[in-house]
Amino acid sequence: MRRGFYIIMLLLSVTLFVHAQSKYSNEFLSLGLGARGLGMANTMCALTDDVTSAYWNPAGLTRMDKRYQLALMHAEYFAGIAKYDYGGIGFKIDSCQSVAFSYIRFGVDNIMNTTQLIDDQGNVDYDRITYFSSADNAFLLSYAYAFPQVPGLSLGANAKIVHRKIGKFARSWGFGLDFGLMYNRKGWQAGLMLRDGTSTFNAWRYSLTDDVIAVFEQTGNEIPENDLELTVPALLLGGGKTVHFGKGFHGTFALGFDCTFDGKRNSLIKSKVINVDPHFGMEFDYKKIVALRAGIGNFQREPDFDGKQKTTLQINFGVGVCIKNIVSIDYAFTDLGNLSIAQYSHVFSLKVAIDKFKK
Repeated sequence: MRRGFYIIMLLLSVTLFVHAQSKYSNEFLSLGLGARGLGMANTMCALTDDVTSAYWNPAGLTRMDKRYQLALMHAEYFAGIAKYDYGGIGFKIDSCQSVAFSYIRFGVDNIMNTTQLIDDQGNVDYDRITYFSSADNAFLLSYAYAFPQVPGLSLGANAKIVHRKIGKFARSWGFGLDFGLMYNRKGWQAGLMLRDGTSTFNAWRYSLTDDVIAVFEQTGNEIPENDLELTVPALLLGGGKTVHFGKGFHGTFALGFDCTFDGKRNSLIKSKVINVDPHFGMEFDYKKIVALRAGIGNFQREPDFDGKQKTTLQINFGVGVCIKNIVSIDYAFTDLGNLSIAQYSHVFSLKVAIDKFKK
């Protein structure tokens, strides 16, 4: 029954560590979004062309082929313990301007709080067990503009609010901006996104009871204090090419590079100044009705049983079906073959695109 209490301690300790380091702050916003993008190993910075562009690269919102788009996604991590959900709506104002609103949540629910399990007389009372959630939430308001003077060129930006909460023990509010650029010409596509371009600031506030503080002191842990957490900018680069095979068959191939500047990480290319995570994705479709996708990414160096370092990677696979160019259903299976330390996940997403609403 003390499992819930240990989870509380772990969450607060991780929060305090991240708080102090600011390296993996708001890391849930780096997981990827939408089954199409996840199936292609997050190589969407240059390819994105729907409402999910608000996440991948807001400049891609100008490439929506319908006036209204609605998208939903659900995924489960760690054998269903954690839930990852997304909902977004996009609106194409005219041929040059688009806007979107997105909501992203990554959370663990129904965690047992056993801090009050034993009453003042030392009796165990299971009725005193309560439950809480640890959830990370993000709200994105996006705008994109396509330059008519330069066909294929578009710019976009996100204003995002981040709210993170660990039950009644800790919570934070943050704000930041993202900036994106895309260029498309003769089937070649290029994209750039500066995530957290202004840096994202999270102000943490803790509400710890006396018994939780007492455990922190007994175990030699530092007691968290209200403070500010900083998410430094990251640069995402991407490029891709669409090939027409004829008779309605197409192939799209893309490369992506995620560059971080917050100290050495366990990346394929790493240093104290810059870390680079490369990933590759491809998609084959028939008249945009049915699509097969695959991607490789998440390269890391991990110690083997004999202490030697080995390179691990993550292989993803996905399929998609579009019904009458209105409803798109996508599925992704991440970490195919379990070749990385990440756990595999099943991801489903739904997209509805229409030109005008009917009564």
